[in-house]
Amino acid sequence: MSAVSTLAPSVLSDRINAMQESQTIAMAKKARELAAQGLDVINLSFGEPDFQTPQYIKDAAKKALDEGFTFYTPVPGYLDLRQAICDKLQRDNQLDYKPENIVVSTGAKQSLANVVMSMVNPGDEVIVFAPYWVSYEEMVKLAEGTPVPLMGSLENDFKVTAAELEAAITPRTKLIMYSSPCNPTGSVFSREELADIAEVVARHPQVHVLADEIYEYINFVGEHVSIAQFSDIKDRVITVNGFSKGYAMTGWRVGYLAARKEIASACEKMQSQITSGTCSVAQRGALAALQGGRTSADEMVAAYRRRRDLVLELVQDVPGFRTPTPSGAFYIFPDVTGYFGKQTPDGSTITSAAELALFILNDAHVAAVDGGAFGAPNCIRFSTAAADEKLREAFIRIKASLLKLV
Repeated sequence: MSAVSTLAPSVLSDRINAMQESQTIAMAKKARELAAQGLDVINLSFGEPDFQTPQYIKDAAKKALDEGFTFYTPVPGYLDLRQAICDKLQRDNQLDYKPENIVVSTGAKQSLANVVMSMVNPGDEVIVFAPYWVSYEEMVKLAEGTPVPLMGSLENDFKVTAAELEAAITPRTKLIMYSSPCNPTGSVFSREELADIAEVVARHPQVHVLADEIYEYINFVGEHVSIAQFSDIKDRVITVNGFSKGYAMTGWRVGYLAARKEIASACEKMQSQITSGTCSVAQRGALAALQGGRTSADEMVAAYRRRRDLVLELVQDVPGFRTPTPSGAFYIFPDVTGYFGKQTPDGSTITSAAELALFILNDAHVAAVDGGAFGAPNCIRFSTAAADEKLREAFIRIKASLLKLV
């Protein structure tokens, strides 16, 4: 009789046991499970463009294979790609960097993680503008830092003000993390708002800023402003961007950061021990994307704007949703507290956005992500990166399901 092997609870590290699974991925998993049962599920949980990567980028990747780009790449990325990123930052953002300031990574997510792991010590406080992208807090916790969520008000389109930031900074504050355009709210910081925030940061020399600009091109208000443009704090700003959103290259996994050399070198060192250089073929595609300009991105943005307007029109017919108008990205993020306390047909009481999102998934077969994953437990995030007919059908279903709540 063979002995039965059991897995001791202590076999896994404390850090992995404490880490939360990405809620966007978790909801997508639930949606796939329902779809596998034969149900027609409309998935509005993922932040992924529904467009194909532009053909000229695909062609560049095919050419790269034929030309033999199949070997290890430099840890910080190919030199010509880093130079092209510098050219882009100068052209689009009025930022002057050299290739030594650029580190190309396997997605913007890795760039963010590289920065946090390279800069944050145990006990350091990291102010995270909330609502925030789901992985920010977990990255800080992984580095043994202390995340300090700072919530912007719905009345201010969820944007943190300079005065609110000033009040949150302590001697232990090391880093500020934010995104603009924002995932999940779609809010965009104006030049004036970022100028005021930069003034606050300038008064606290120990504080650095990690600016996530992955949605830069998906902007409906015109001007995108990088906080690194304010010269007083440029050396204390790390700008992260990538190709997933603006060029519909999610599966290619190419992102990058721009920072002063000390920080860039530290991130290169971190990356050298975890993944080394990013995929060779994907980098050649990224180079072609930059060389091809913004035409394809602008065409996609026109579609995103139309879809945003469509969804805002559809949401007007859904009672109980309070929805600011997004200025960028491809989400809406309504406050749904109007449904708290209502009962479902089976007699359960809705007490949170998480429960409401689950009810919508099970009853309307529409997948979304509850706002608790983004530090805003009164809201739900719906992606608008779907075909018009899918969006129409989704919100018709949602309205019908919510009318069942009493």
